Amino acid sequence: METIGPDVIDVWSWKLDMPPPDLGASTEFLSADERARASRFVYDRDRYRFVAARSGLRLILAGYLGLSPQSISFDYGANGKPSVAACGACSIRFNLSHSADLAVLAISDRYELGIDIEEIRFLKEDIAKWFFSRREYETLRSLPADCYLDGFYRCWTRKEAFIKAHGAGLSLPLDSFDVAFDKAGESRLERLEGDPDPSGHWIVLDLATPVNFAGAVVAATGGHDVRLRYRDDDFGQMVSLASTI
Repeated sequence: METIGPDVIDVWSWKLDMPPPDLGASTEFLSADERARASRFVYDRDRYRFVAARSGLRLILAGYLGLSPQSISFDYGANGKPSVAACGACSIRFNLSHSADLAVLAISDRYELGIDIEEIRFLKEDIAKWFFSRREYETLRSLPADCYLDGFYRCWTRKEAFIKAHGAGLSLPLDSFDVAFDKAGESRLERLEGDPDPSGHWIVLDLATPVNFAGAVVAATGGHDVRLRYRDDDFGQMVSLASTI
């Protein structure tokens, strides 16, 4: 198994709009359940992107685990968070997110984590009122008009990444925690009900994204500083390696 270590979280990204020949080869890596899920998509584009996301996930995990992509199986916790099933002493943690034609994957062998990426689009309604905490909503409303959209997506992706890292899913009330997202301040978890020192337990990191996306990574590092190590350039090499396993 490839070791990552305590100081970094690996981040991979890849495009989901694959041409049909690549799609056909990628389908070979999927489980029967995943192929069944793919077949249920009404629109071709959604099906292609699902296959590209799941096959990319399997290819990358295979490189870390020394397994073939198709041999990996997943367990899902009570709230739907996936983990690698029946992997002996494996301690690999991962989280996948995708939006539009872009997928991102965060991997650690130490920390529970979550990642989120979102394509920035115009907001048709004030959804922050329903999904942000009171403090977050007030902070967002205080921003200049030309900073509102950027602030919304910074907050949204950090909240989503934290929910995924926490593992409680939708059972975690969205107003039970606050994330900082003012550009003038540090990225951090400011409040979590029941935790007197949330910023000492959780780290919030901004994800480097294309200009029309926003993203974040959250990890339970217990106060240990970590950085993101971007592996984009290694994706082609990982695909070639997986095909030989």
